Amino acid sequence: MYRVWNFLVSYSLLLIGGSVIALIWANIDAKSYHHFVEFVIWDHAPIGHLHDGHRTLTLHYLVNDVLMALFFAIAAKEVWEAIILENGSLRGKKAATPLFATAGGMFGPIAVYLGLAMILGSETYDAVANGWAIPTATDIAFSYLVGRMVFGSGHPAVRFLLLLAIADDAAGLIILAIFYPSGDLAPEWLLLSFGASLAVFLAFNALPRKMDSGNQDRPNSTWVRKYLGFWPYVLGGCISWYGFMRSGLHPALGLLPIVPAIPHADRAFGIFSEAEQYLTDLLNVMEHALKHPVEIVLFFFGLCNAGVEFSSIGDATWLVLAGLIIGKPVGILIFGWVAAVPLRLGIPEGMRIIDLVVIGFVAAIGFTVALFVASVAFDAGPVQDAAKMGALFSFGAAILSIIAGKVFRVEKQSL
Repeated sequence: MYRVWNFLVSYSLLLIGGSVIALIWANIDAKSYHHFVEFVIWDHAPIGHLHDGHRTLTLHYLVNDVLMALFFAIAAKEVWEAIILENGSLRGKKAATPLFATAGGMFGPIAVYLGLAMILGSETYDAVANGWAIPTATDIAFSYLVGRMVFGSGHPAVRFLLLLAIADDAAGLIILAIFYPSGDLAPEWLLLSFGASLAVFLAFNALPRKMDSGNQDRPNSTWVRKYLGFWPYVLGGCISWYGFMRSGLHPALGLLPIVPAIPHADRAFGIFSEAEQYLTDLLNVMEHALKHPVEIVLFFFGLCNAGVEFSSIGDATWLVLAGLIIGKPVGILIFGWVAAVPLRLGIPEGMRIIDLVVIGFVAAIGFTVALFVASVAFDAGPVQDAAKMGALFSFGAAILSIIAGKVFRVEKQSL
């Protein structure tokens, strides 16, 4: 239990705290809460929401569109390493069944969400259809925490769940970029983003390594690392973020092009592994330096997004919940079974097919990413609030996961 509490404190407590404060505040004094969230930091700013022909930087925009870029950069780092490294967790046959299960964990919720919306009638469907991606989300931190509680730290299902969550993050980033632009599209601005990434990669990563070829002392790479450090990538990241903002894509994804440009290790242990702290490549150093700032960002994200009045519960609430707690387990079970049995891709030794159902309930904890998608899928108003409530209620999937673990007789395994 100490390890579980330590994990909760390290990764989740501030986010939960911000969300609880927001819920209480919004239900006691909604007017002052919304005044706080939409507080204008800088009118006629170079960045921010377009308002009467000019940009206005509000607290909500600063948190969701600027600072959350750091959170998505960390998620992108894990996805990038899982794909690009020779022994990356999303490469090879070992990743095949989790990837199939990930697809099921996305198509299942979409089918349930949109199917039930159609049953409720065309008026409801038209109002909520744009939120189809909300129940596809899996909160990697909370799911990992609950997965360890249900299966034990040494169960192969925990690693399976982590692979699924990382792949889900990758798909979620693609969905956000393609289906949820923040404004009118101006894709030519993406040349600025990818140009900045290419420039810093060539000048501060590839070129020094090329110049050091055959020299084990690596003097040029060492000089760049010692005297310039992460600053070229910070500058490149700012330029990339601005390019995303002007392109119409969601600016919270603006740091994604820079992540592959940063020097990285030839191995990775995973986002929740203590061994990661001993890797000294620049990408890992930057990730660890961002850990505590991102925790504070997540506190404000919860504070600025979870303030929903209980009276706002509506159709979108139940559709999001149904997509998560029905669509996730069913989709993961069906697609995982197809991969493991008919396609003969197998599942990890020590796992049972029925464990996929339990994994599905654990993965149904959408929370952070579901809350974020709800905020971009709908304009501020009753439907957005109802969808956000569904994302918050997805915490209930943790209880269902524990019950499912008991029903299907999961045997906990420790490291």
